[in-house]
Amino acid sequence: MRFGYTLMTEQAGPKELVRFAGEAERAGFDFEVMSDHYSPWLDEQGHAPYAWSVLGAVTQSTERVELMTYVTCPIMRYHPAVVAQKAATVQLLADGRFTLGLGAGENLNEHVVGQGWPPANVRHEMLGEALDIIHGLFGGGHFNYAGKHYRVDSAKLWDLPETKPGIGVAVSGEQSIAAFAPKADTLIAVEPKAELVRSWDKHTDGNGRKVGQLPICWDPDRGAAVERAHEQFRWFGGGWKVNAELPGTAAFAGATQFVRQEDVAESIPCGPDVEPIVEAFKGFADAGFTDVALVQIGGDHQDGFFGFAERELLPALREKLG
Repeated sequence: MRFGYTLMTEQAGPKELVRFAGEAERAGFDFEVMSDHYSPWLDEQGHAPYAWSVLGAVTQSTERVELMTYVTCPIMRYHPAVVAQKAATVQLLADGRFTLGLGAGENLNEHVVGQGWPPANVRHEMLGEALDIIHGLFGGGHFNYAGKHYRVDSAKLWDLPETKPGIGVAVSGEQSIAAFAPKADTLIAVEPKAELVRSWDKHTDGNGRKVGQLPICWDPDRGAAVERAHEQFRWFGGGWKVNAELPGTAAFAGATQFVRQEDVAESIPCGPDVEPIVEAFKGFADAGFTDVALVQIGGDHQDGFFGFAERELLPALREKLG
């Protein structure tokens, strides 16, 4: 298993994220993923810089780590032809270290363009067409497309890397896997479900990466960690069927108003100890995931975490799961 770090745009500003990227590489993480949001989940998180500007800077503040969007929605806020251009540019800047992670998005981020929020089956249709367009443009030359949801008129990527960006897709079940696995290189999921991996392997050659994500809240004071995890990450327990539909931070606050601190602490490792974090990673390893990117909750609580990760966490993870 490889161990990654999440540059979470919802909880830190752009300059901080660029600095965190360098610190995470120096601490020894294998790869870094970045969320792509127009809004935080909750007001308490307080940030949402433009991910692609930050990614450009991160390609220059890092040298070794692989980079990935986790994830970009190419169906409304961005046209898929523009996503292809952005991904090709970042791949050039990163000297081949970039993977384009894609998903069907959330109302939270996509409603801002004023086109309404389609039902899940329509969003999946749109994502399928978007993948076809991105693949077509990565192929080089002028590209035309006429689909149910998108048109592309004689588009060409004039700066195309020799190594095309890998493509990952966020999936949640058999239907989305059957639709998207044949068009992607990498599985993306936030829950350690073995059935997702088995289904993905059934629809592919089984050799691709399976990238998960794990929120933790490290702090020398466990009580402070639990309080912070509840304040900033209680939205996480709603599940993606709910999280994809809510339109804004007020809706997430209302939907999670009865979530208790102990509820959050049961699902998110909190405090100074390595063992609960390793055990949570083990759940992904047992399910067949090859990579997991952790989220350290709290934009103002990253610096001490990097030292902990370098001295204690990453050595323990590599000893047990690497």
